[in-house]
This record gives sequence, C-alpha cells and structure tokens, in this order.
Amino acid sequence: MDYLKIAVAELASISERRTAKLVDPNHSEGLPAFLIPKEQAGLSSGYMIPQYVSAALVSENKVLAHPASVDSIPISANQEDHVSMGTIAARQAKQIIENATHVLVIELMCAVQGLDFRQPLNAGQGAKFVHSLIRSKVPYLAEDRVLYTDIESIREIVDTSLLKQLEEHIGVLL
Repeated sequence: MDYLKIAVAELASISERRTAKLVDPNHSEGLPAFLIPKEQAGLSSGYMIPQYVSAALVSENKVLAHPASVDSIPISANQEDHVSMGTIAARQAKQIIENATHVLVIELMCAVQGLDFRQPLNAGQGAKFVHSLIRSKVPYLAEDRVLYTDIESIREIVDTSLLKQLEEHIGVLL
C-alpha cells in the first residue's frame, strides 16, 4: 500500500504540472491565460481555481504518501513488536486515489478546453472522441461559472464509461 500511495501521488503530481502548463500562457504555446477567451481576461478567472485545487490535492497527497510502514508501534503488551500499519496505508491509499482522480479529471477538463482553442487542429481519433464525449455533458467555458458541476460530470464519465466507450470507438483494446 505504501508503494501504491507513492506511485499514485506521483501520477497526480505529473498531471497537475500538465494542467499548470495548460493554464499558463508562458508555457502553453499560444493558449490564452487560464483557458478563457481573451475578451474575458481580467473579468473571468477561467480554469485558474481548478488548477489551484489540483495543486492542493497534490500537496495533500504528498503528506498522505508518507510510508505508514515506518511508523510501527509495538502492540499487544509488546508481543507484536513490529506492525505493518497496513490498514492505515490502505486508508491513505484510498484517499490518494480519490484525490488523484480529481486531479486527472481537472487536467482532462482543461485539455478539452485547450483543444477548443486549437480549432481547426485535427486532433487524433481518441482525443476527438473524448472531446466530443465531454462536450456532450460539459459546455465550453466562455465566462466564469460554477465548475464543481463540470468536474463532477467529467468524473462520472470517467468512472462509468470513458475507457469502454473509447475502446469501442477506436477499436483498440485498452
């Protein structure tokens, strides 16, 4: 469980860094700041706050990824002198996976918005399919709105059908 925690925390960290690049005009190769139309700059914060959320979740994961196995405490009148603390690690792993899923969903949300700005770029078959699937539930962000519902809608897509639908669409076993 400790190794799982570390691996998943690292995946979330990498995802957050990609999201940070997407929302930063200094690193996004021409995308507008915070993925909001230029005419809304200064009026709307776009995807700035979701990137903050990703950074906060990644930071929380770093704390949770501390190996529970290094905190063994003797128990049972010192009869058990080394305890794995596996249940603690499992609970922490569950929370890290939950956090990482939200970080990945936020990256996906930002990536879809980034593709909108890249039109008429001809994205790959899988990216086009995922874009259209997400856009069927979550509209383009032209100005600020509550994004929690967008995140939850994308989370539902990911949890219930994304990989299966992608596999069916492109005909490749994932």
